[in-house]
Amino acid sequence: MRLTLTALLLIAGQCLGAPAPLRFSIAESWTMPLVQVTNGAPTQGILYDMMQSLARQVGAPAEFHVIARLRLQAAMEHGDVDVRCYAAQSWLPGLSGDYIWSLPLITQRDYLVARADDTQPVNLDTLPAQPIGTVLGYTYDALQARLASGQLVRDDARGQDQVLQKLLARRYRYAMTNKLSLDWFNRQLPPAQQLKPVAFVEEQALGCYVRNDPAVPVQRILRTLLRMKMSGEIDQLVQHYTGTP
Repeated sequence: MRLTLTALLLIAGQCLGAPAPLRFSIAESWTMPLVQVTNGAPTQGILYDMMQSLARQVGAPAEFHVIARLRLQAAMEHGDVDVRCYAAQSWLPGLSGDYIWSLPLITQRDYLVARADDTQPVNLDTLPAQPIGTVLGYTYDALQARLASGQLVRDDARGQDQVLQKLLARRYRYAMTNKLSLDWFNRQLPPAQQLKPVAFVEEQALGCYVRNDPAVPVQRILRTLLRMKMSGEIDQLVQHYTGTP
């Protein structure tokens, strides 16, 4: 029986002891400057560059799996991916001991934003009941009480960019976004049309967590992430894509 070239290469790699790929999850809802996904594969962005550098320093090829946000944890549990980044422990309160967290790597600041022509002062405590733009599957810890009471009603879109596009198109008056995505989105707009923060909502320190499996070089991954953070490499990636120190 003839073997395909791919099968021969796989066998050769195994025989030579080629390292297993380091498999990363990419949330389908991520947009620039975090990640640009083209034809189902990431091509650039803060997190893409960070993951590529991490894999290179660990000594393994990087493999990316673009997954719907609501399926990210299931992919970890099923062993389909090894590392999930840009996550907070508060988002996963029931996480078992089968995973190990890195130190915080990137700070995310979430804001309620409005269109440039909306001059109404905003107080979250007295905001009338209304829909707000949100990302499907994303948890907004600081707004949970208001969402549960019906003061605010989620109007979900698949990605952050779509949330802001709908705000620009006046589908709702306010939307939730992180500052990185807002600054990137505003780059395409003239100053008179740029969306603006009207209320600070919360700040979260985000990191990565790794599947605690003997086949995964967990400690090497965590040491490398620590070194990347302490050396300033991750902060430099953020500055490269956003222009903000």
